[in-house]
Amino acid sequence: FGVHALLVVTVTLSPVTAVAQCENDVTGEDIYPPLWDLAPENLLDFPVKDNKIVIRAWNYQDRLGAYKSLLNASAKYFDAFGPQNSGNILWGLPLQHGWQFHTGRLADPSGVTSCGYENGELLCQSVRSWWSCMNYYLSIIPLLGAVEAGLFGQLPYEIEILPPEEQKDDFCYSVKDCWSRTPKLMDDWKAFFEYLLSTEHKTVSSASLSSFKLDDALDLMWKAHVSSIAYALPRFRDSLKYLPDPEAHFGEDWANAVDFIAATHFSTDLLNTNDFQAFLPQRMLVEGDVLPSISDFSPEQNKVLVSLRVLHKANKLTGGLLLKLWRKAMSTEAGREMGRKLIESLGSS
Repeated sequence: FGVHALLVVTVTLSPVTAVAQCENDVTGEDIYPPLWDLAPENLLDFPVKDNKIVIRAWNYQDRLGAYKSLLNASAKYFDAFGPQNSGNILWGLPLQHGWQFHTGRLADPSGVTSCGYENGELLCQSVRSWWSCMNYYLSIIPLLGAVEAGLFGQLPYEIEILPPEEQKDDFCYSVKDCWSRTPKLMDDWKAFFEYLLSTEHKTVSSASLSSFKLDDALDLMWKAHVSSIAYALPRFRDSLKYLPDPEAHFGEDWANAVDFIAATHFSTDLLNTNDFQAFLPQRMLVEGDVLPSISDFSPEQNKVLVSLRVLHKANKLTGGLLLKLWRKAMSTEAGREMGRKLIESLGSS
């Protein structure tokens, strides 16, 4: 069982090679999240009211602007890993959010409001969307953690996050508020950005990049990422009731798979993440979608969904032992490299 389960894991996580995608120039618009060019470039591009930078976290464009601010402010630390900031490992966050947006996962799944729909408020992100609520802890918390770490220097204003219309107690809205409500998450994200900042004044040249270890940065980023999901998952379990059963199952399967992906220190740069996302479902799953034969999904998309399902079930059946075994196998740099190579070889076979 153990060997079979680990093979299921590697198949599940396999970023099936999309050759054409890799050959794209990194400036190609199709590899960026939808509406990326329209998002605010940095924190001072957001409106200021009462001496506070105001971010509408339930507006797709503003949340995208939070990501863009993070990517721009951290770009200099990733110069050695790819041109035009393409090697920045923070790309995984906005690209995931862009996928959620263009597949309709941020719209109101209850249908009570027009939030998130083309014939209503397209850029609105519904607080009834499980994906949108989960993503709050992978966008606003990283942003405020970066502010606290000093990534943006000394800002002239505090940051205020506007609350949603419902479920206001499920979120935090400022650096102080988030420290009070979610200290571990803030601490984990702050630690990642502090690591980046700690490398700034060390001598870095093309010959010696010892002051910045990508594996160390990935370790800290994935630790924070997993913490955010672990905190948000039980908090928003009730939001799954708004989703069709196949989509709700997929959401939980996906959250479970992130733990396994994280253990490999998968590099979530621009091209890697685009390759990986090519085989995620490009629409919401609905009643009547039966795996592994969803007719408008590619064989690869069906295969990934089945693998995610099996992986989640296997991990639950073993009481989490499967994840513990996987993490143990991935606990050394050599092990993680082997794991990634195994994943890649299975994906391209």
